[in-house]
Amino acid sequence: MSATTEFDCIVIGAGVQGSFTAYQLARSSKTTLLLEQFVLPHSRGSSHGQTRIIRKAYEQYFYCHMMEECYKLWAQLEKETGVQLYRQTGHLVMGPENSRSYQMIKNTMQRNNAPMVLLNKENFSQHVPHVNLREGDGALVDVDGGIVYADRTLKTVQGQFLKLGGVIRDKETVTDIKPGPVVTVSTPAGVYRAKGLVITAGPWSNKVLAHIGLQLPLQVVKLNVCYWKEKVPGTYQLKNGFPCFSVTESPETKVLIYGFPSNEYPGLMKICFHAGKETDPDQRDLQTDRSDIDILKAYIARCFPGLVPEPVVVESCLYTLTPDYDFVLDYHPEHGNIVIGAGFSGHGFKFGPVVGKILRDLILGEMPSHDLSPFKISRFQGKTTSAL
Repeated sequence: MSATTEFDCIVIGAGVQGSFTAYQLARSSKTTLLLEQFVLPHSRGSSHGQTRIIRKAYEQYFYCHMMEECYKLWAQLEKETGVQLYRQTGHLVMGPENSRSYQMIKNTMQRNNAPMVLLNKENFSQHVPHVNLREGDGALVDVDGGIVYADRTLKTVQGQFLKLGGVIRDKETVTDIKPGPVVTVSTPAGVYRAKGLVITAGPWSNKVLAHIGLQLPLQVVKLNVCYWKEKVPGTYQLKNGFPCFSVTESPETKVLIYGFPSNEYPGLMKICFHAGKETDPDQRDLQTDRSDIDILKAYIARCFPGLVPEPVVVESCLYTLTPDYDFVLDYHPEHGNIVIGAGFSGHGFKFGPVVGKILRDLILGEMPSHDLSPFKISRFQGKTTSAL
């Protein structure tokens, strides 16, 4: 028989953003329920896998600025738990030196006084061996950049949430939400009530938002996560100092390519195309497009002579894109006690600690530590629809 349970706050979605939000609420002594539709841990959404890139190297000033606080929050959680979640490797950025994207990244880094090393054609191979820098390309290293350990982060932050008295209910899909001064959330296993609700449902955001009359202009895409074999084991190894990297654009594509040193699988390097094809998150396996892999093969053959230009492992991940690739961090337009975190557009994991803090501030009616104007729902004028 279903039981009604009351909380200060309910968070829907136990990916990285929801888990950090629940943790921050529990740190603020709020009784909090974290609801997840799948059995934890799972690999159905956007927060699974071993690694994500962390960086300040952004075109937009506000992301670079947000990362200042975010690095401190990552360090705080590491100190609190004794678990290493971040490893500094440096983040190498390559791209046409005179292009808008490359110049904006360089200027934003300089404006934020972010530690950076500029490389040129003459000294590039000394700093980054076994990589061919294309003629006309510039290169810089975001010194603070590196790796965050994704699966380890989720396990750690959810563990801290539980230690603080939080409640996690997995394998519970939301079937109804009734707004009001007290919000009621129903699942097949129970009915839950809270003064505040935070929705961080990733690729399922619009399916959850449909219960409260809102649809955002979100597109869910499936990304192929590719691993490439080193011809000589150790060539691009993390322990040998090879950095994470991203390519702002290349002759093969105008879309960013990114990669990690060999670490997750022995002798394999993760290099991916920062884009995918649209999919239904509940039917992801029907999306079998591999056109991005052909583009990556051409890029790797040209720029990474130490890799076999054929992937040996292909996994998948989902991105939930907004039209401008910026996040949604805002109140529901009609319900001030419902907050939405969505549309993290394939670059949100590193921001988990600061996003959790921002969403906590919003639902508690406190002043966030960052200007949230880039993340308002109102920027999609004419693109949001009523689901009722």
